[in-house]
Parts: sequence; structure tokens; C-alpha cells
Amino acid sequence: MVRDALVPALLLVNILTTGAPQDRPAAVALTAALALPLLWRRRAPRAVFGAVAAASAAQWLMDVQLPADVALLMALYTVAATSDRRGTLVAGAVVEIGALLACLRWTTEGAFLTPFVAVTALVVAAAVLGVNVRTTRAYLAALEERATRLEQQHDQQARLAVAEERTRITREMHDIVTHNLSVMVALTDAAVYAQHRSPDKATTAMLRISETGRQALTDMRRSLGILRTDEPDGERHPLPGIAQLETLARQMRAAGLPTRVEVEGGHTHLPATAQLTVYRLVQEALTNALKHTPAGTEATVRVRCSTEAVTVDVTDTGPRPPRPGSAPSGHGIPGMRERSAAYGGTLQAGPLPGGGWRVRTRLVLGSSGTASV
Repeated sequence: MVRDALVPALLLVNILTTGAPQDRPAAVALTAALALPLLWRRRAPRAVFGAVAAASAAQWLMDVQLPADVALLMALYTVAATSDRRGTLVAGAVVEIGALLACLRWTTEGAFLTPFVAVTALVVAAAVLGVNVRTTRAYLAALEERATRLEQQHDQQARLAVAEERTRITREMHDIVTHNLSVMVALTDAAVYAQHRSPDKATTAMLRISETGRQALTDMRRSLGILRTDEPDGERHPLPGIAQLETLARQMRAAGLPTRVEVEGGHTHLPATAQLTVYRLVQEALTNALKHTPAGTEATVRVRCSTEAVTVDVTDTGPRPPRPGSAPSGHGIPGMRERSAAYGGTLQAGPLPGGGWRVRTRLVLGSSGTASV
């Protein structure tokens, strides 16, 4: 408002200090009518332009020349800077008609063309300047909107990444806790059963319970250590892979599930994340077999590795309900499906025709491959 009041104030001071005293009242009134509406040109540009144009028409009818005619150019600039193309053309046409009438009345005979071209140039300059300002503002607004949208997308991607990491850690915790607790429960039952008949076997079972508990704590610390930059445990204990399947089988045999592991093909070239997925799939399948099958059940793990894919096949001889609705409930099989899907695999889990249960999937290592089971 202070900046917009500067031009009207200068125009009023100029008309008060110049001109003949007898013409001063009319000149001051017309100058006020031309200049004072500029105070509101940013709030109502079209209304202000109409008021200034009306004052200019009255000035022309009264045959009074004033420096305050510059207010009409300022009003035109404001309309061009805030209105669309149609509004700018209409306002420019109105000012150009006024310029033509002014030059016809107030130019000397034979000197019409030069003043008219000069005034027309001022009209065009005011309109073009306003259009450029409007275009620049629109461009900056578009850039700001785009930056805001990109920031929102970045925040959304960050939230999705956090959610994905939480899901991964939750799945890891489920596999670690479920497997180790199942083994510890089985070993505890065996120790209780053997404490009077065979104290040595009970002592061995208790030692294995302690070992399993320590292993569970190590695995949990390793998985959660990824969230802490000052946690070196992940470096001291690499993530389990295919090479640790035999150790897992010995643990399952100690818990009462005879397990045999067969690995075909070299696995040293496989990524660590793929090997971890294979290990967790086998661990979950054996844990389910340990929990849901009677004593005497045997399990077989077959892993076939190639440069393109890894096939995991876990079978057991324990009886299972043939109906899908009777299958054990929980997050084990859905978690295995999610792990398989991460590598383009489709998990199959169900009873075998001759008895027993099978979990089978094929992890595709190539980014463009598709899984077939």
C-alpha cells in the first residue's frame, strides 16, 4: 500500500505546485480521480482500470491535459499482469482509443503521427510488461507446485521404504523367534522325559536349549543391529545362507526331527540376500514340520542352484489334514510366500498324494525372469 501510494502522492504534489492558480481546482480534482484509484489496483485491477478510464474520458471532455494520464498506463499494466489474454486485449484497446482521441485533440497541426506512435509504443510496452510479469509468476508458481509435489512424493517413498523395512524386520523376527522357540520347546519336552531314565540325555538336551537360546539372541541382535549404525554385530556375524543349512539340520535332529539336506550346484556365487531367503524358507518349513507332525517324522531338504535360479524343496513324512481349512493357521506360510514373491517365485505348500507335506518354490535370480513352479 505504501509503494502504491507513492505515484498518486507525486502526481498530486506536482499538480499542486505547477499550473495556473485559476485552473488548479479542476486539475487537482481530475488528478485525484486518475491517481487515487491506483491505491487499490492490486486488489481490484479491473475496477480500478474502469475508474481511471472514466476519469480520463472526463478529462478529455473537459479539454484538460495532465501528467496524471500515466495512471492509465499503470492501470493497464496491472490488468495485463493479473488478467487473461482477453482482458488484456480489451484494456489495451480502450487505452489505444484514448491515445488516438488525445492525439487528435492536443497535437499541433501536421504533428499527429509522431506523438501517436510514441503513445502507442507506451501502451504496447505497458501491456507486454504486464503479460511478461503474469507469465513469470505463473511459471514460478508451476515450479513451486512441482517442487512441492516432488517433496510429497519423496516423503511418500521414504514412508514406503520405512514400512517395507519394518515388514522385513518383522518377518525376520517371526522366523527367528518361531524357529528357536519351537526347537527349545521340543528339547525341553525331551529333557523332562529323559531326566529320570537317562540323565545324560537330559543334560545334553538342556545344553542344546542353552545353545539355541544364545543363537536366537545372536540372530535377533544381528537383525536389529541393521537399525543401529554403531552396532558391529552384523559384521561379526554374517547373515546365514545355504552353507548353514547343515547346521540347521543338526539342530532339528537334536530337537527330534530327523532332517537330511541335499544341495546341488554351487552356491558361492549367489547373492547374500538370496541365500538368506533360502535359509529362512527352509527354516520356516522345518519349524512347521517340527510343530505340526508327530514323533518319527522325517524331513528332507533339497536345494538346486544354478546361475539363473534356486529351487527349494522341503518334504516331510508326517500326516497332515487334506483340507486347506484344516491347515495350521499363522503367519508362517504367508511370510514364505512374501519371501518367494520378492524373487519372482510362487510358493506351493500342501499335502503329498502318498502322505506327508511339501513346500516348494523357485527363486529367479535374473531381474527379467519369471518364476515357474
